[in-house]
Amino acid sequence: MTVLLYLVPAALSLGLLGLGAFLWSLRSGQYEDLDGAAVRVLSDDDLVGYDETGAPGSKVTAGEARRR
Repeated sequence: MTVLLYLVPAALSLGLLGLGAFLWSLRSGQYEDLDGAAVRVLSDDDLVGYDETGAPGSKVTAGEARRR
């Protein structure tokens, strides 16, 4: 039974720590753009490929890369 004297405050402090982290994430704007990350994954604007001469570094979109 004496172990409860240690476990109950430990559980309460971990709960408060989790609540504090959640409130911090709300204030820092972690949940403001929920759809942006999902759309950025599908975006292919920054795909760097090789041009027809074989020189690296030219910007080629995924659509252009598929057509080649």
